[in-house]
Amino acid sequence: MDKKIGVLYGMENTFPPALVEKINGMKVKGIVAESLQVGGVKMDVPSGYAVIIDRISQDIPFYRAFLKVAALHGAKVVNNPFWWTADDKFFNYALATKLGVAIPAT
Repeated sequence: MDKKIGVLYGMENTFPPALVEKINGMKVKGIVAESLQVGGVKMDVPSGYAVIIDRISQDIPFYRAFLKVAALHGAKVVNNPFWWTADDKFFNYALATKLGVAIPAT
């Protein structure tokens, strides 16, 4: 199974696509890069990415929460989302669930 590298970005249209093209052009066996698009997410489902390169979460707080949960599930995130805030409810609930702490249904 290929390991995926996701590049998460906004309206920027030069560097991210060029990065994806460069990584894929290297033709490293078992590695594939792609633009990462985020829709609805569940806190207990891994992102499917081994590495995520973040170019937008400084502008979109939801993406920071998504990236924290992706890291919780084992993804390596470039531009560490934990540097931004000490905590947030979405991540804290995801962490508590992963650790087996009983939390009320919301």
